[in-house]
Amino acid sequence: MLVVDDDYRVARLHASQVVRVPGYECVGEAHTAAEARAAISRERPDLLLLDVYLPDEDGISLLQSLREAGRDVDVIIITAARDVATVRAAMRGGAVYYLVKPFGFEQLAEQLRAYQKWRVDAESRRITGQTDVDALFASQRAALPRSRSGPSARRLPPTMQKVLDAVVAARRPLGAQHVSDLIGISRPTAQRYLSELERKGRVSLHLEYGATGRPVNTYVPAQGR
Repeated sequence: MLVVDDDYRVARLHASQVVRVPGYECVGEAHTAAEARAAISRERPDLLLLDVYLPDEDGISLLQSLREAGRDVDVIIITAARDVATVRAAMRGGAVYYLVKPFGFEQLAEQLRAYQKWRVDAESRRITGQTDVDALFASQRAALPRSRSGPSARRLPPTMQKVLDAVVAARRPLGAQHVSDLIGISRPTAQRYLSELERKGRVSLHLEYGATGRPVNTYVPAQGR
């Protein structure tokens, strides 16, 4: 597998998670679409873990160009984008699955195991007619992880969801004052929601140290929970 994410820290985290799933190895990390293309040509990975937000080209465009070029590589999209247009574009481009950030190791591992099972089934199945084709498509749908009903899948209150979205969309750790300015709530309210999101395992605390004084509490998406 090749991990493609513009954030070096997130790419390294996902790469370390991939190798914990039996049967997988990470052949490299890429942080731009250009690096991804070069790595695909060089390493010939079977699967990409592909972020949508890349500095030189969006991941959906990269996915579509790989399909047009006839590249034999499957793609799992990983992104904070939750809009229907992006999801539909990923589906049209042939992505095998779409993971919304932030997600934890178990959610990623579950999808990787499901993909692995489907690939084994697809490569061993003999196609003799429509019945076999239907069975192959059915096996792909059956392999996808089912919706979760546990705490992490429950909808958050609207303001708390806005706070989480702000943290996920940011390219750097955010503190309560940053969140307050971004979504128009008071700093104490922002801090309360951030603390609750940390308790729920949706964000992680990140201490920022200045030249002097106490460290500032900032938060990042809980990618590894």
